Amino acid sequence: MLIVGAALVLLAILTPVPVDWWLKAFSKLTDFWLAAAIATLGAAALTFGLRLRRHPRSGRPPSAAPLPPDRQLRPIPTWTFPVGAIIIVLVTWIAVLWLQSAAPKGTNPQAAQLRINAIRTGLSVGAGAVGALALLLALRRQQLAERSQQATEYDAGEKRVTELYVKAAEQLGSEKAPVRLAGLYALERLAQANPMHRQSITEVICAYLRMPLPIVYGEGESSDDVAEQSQHAEKWGGERQVRLAAQRLLVKHAKNDAQTVAEGAFWGSLNLDLAEATLIDADFSGTQIGSLNCRGSKFLGHASFRDSTFHKRPDFRAAKFSAEATFTGARFALGADFIQVHFQNRARFNKTKFEGEADFTSGAFENVTFFDNSSFLADGDFSFCTFRDSTRFFKTKFGNDVWFDNGRFLDRLAFDGTAFGGDASFDSSRFEGTTFFRVSEIKGSFEFTAAVISKKDGARANVWPQGWRETENGEGLEREQVFEIEVE
Repeated sequence: MLIVGAALVLLAILTPVPVDWWLKAFSKLTDFWLAAAIATLGAAALTFGLRLRRHPRSGRPPSAAPLPPDRQLRPIPTWTFPVGAIIIVLVTWIAVLWLQSAAPKGTNPQAAQLRINAIRTGLSVGAGAVGALALLLALRRQQLAERSQQATEYDAGEKRVTELYVKAAEQLGSEKAPVRLAGLYALERLAQANPMHRQSITEVICAYLRMPLPIVYGEGESSDDVAEQSQHAEKWGGERQVRLAAQRLLVKHAKNDAQTVAEGAFWGSLNLDLAEATLIDADFSGTQIGSLNCRGSKFLGHASFRDSTFHKRPDFRAAKFSAEATFTGARFALGADFIQVHFQNRARFNKTKFEGEADFTSGAFENVTFFDNSSFLADGDFSFCTFRDSTRFFKTKFGNDVWFDNGRFLDRLAFDGTAFGGDASFDSSRFEGTTFFRVSEIKGSFEFTAAVISKKDGARANVWPQGWRETENGEGLEREQVFEIEVE
């Protein structure tokens, strides 16, 4: 209808133009027919290019399955047909009147023949309008047929994707480890070819890792049956390989390095739900993670999140790290939850950047802990934490307030070159090892209310922040008294 309306408006504008002018213009145009044809093709190409620019296709995610139509076609309203007939009659009538007005007047045979030819030409114009309308209807039928074929191909592709997805998921439920491995790699291949399904397939892999471990050889069994124990060992070994493969798949497609991007293997910042999962030698170094839920998870073996970026606030509440945990160079864009986390071995947070609140409330650090060169741009909460071994905050920067209330420092504690951008509270904390506060900068104040000092034998002398000293019995801290000398 827009095309028909534009044609009528153009016809109305050109109606007052004399017939002689049209004849002269047509004669001139025939002399330059090649240039006119090239100009017409150029205008058509330009119109087609602008049409593609209005509907870009590069923004669509690549997929092995055909994409659904952009939008649904609305049916042609019933009123368009009588309106079209009226428009055709009007066009024919206007053409006949215009040509009749240009024909010579008179009763001679030549004038009569010209008037008859004008009527024929006007009727030909009407027939051309009918042909144009029929062409538009044929074009629409072709468009509907193409869109129907596209929808059919899309449905077939989606059906095939669903069948592959279900079959791979069924393989994950097999009792045989090789079959489960095949299911994992089938899911990976499916996600690689269909970006729209990557997050859902990631959730399936995470759900598998959340499944409880089978009986482990040597644990929970009192039977001396060698065959039964061998069966348990084999079952555990196969399951271990499957879980390691699942973890490697997640890590592989969460890395945003040059090689991964060049291979098209980067799936974006994935959302991982690994709550209460058992992870074995988890190495997520260099990954880009959207959201991460590791609440209550168990990390068997070394766990590494070196140089990883957490775009959302990860949840490590009540997580348990049985071996060394490394967060060196990690970036927490919205902070992190490490409430009640349990580090049984070394914990490394060197050069870690917490851009939001870092909450380590009630955490347990059983071995050496490093926060060297880390940055806390928001609040840091270490209340009720227990540090059983040496703890070091070397050149750490606290951009805001930090709390160590009710903390227990059972071994060496060092704040060497640390900068405090806000208040630091150690109320009711217990210091049992050598403590060093070689602070480089403090913009707020320290609080050691009800702090307890319980030195071990052979411990070196403590270094406390300026303005604080140990009490006479050496079991607590008090503010240094400042005496003002009056000068007469």
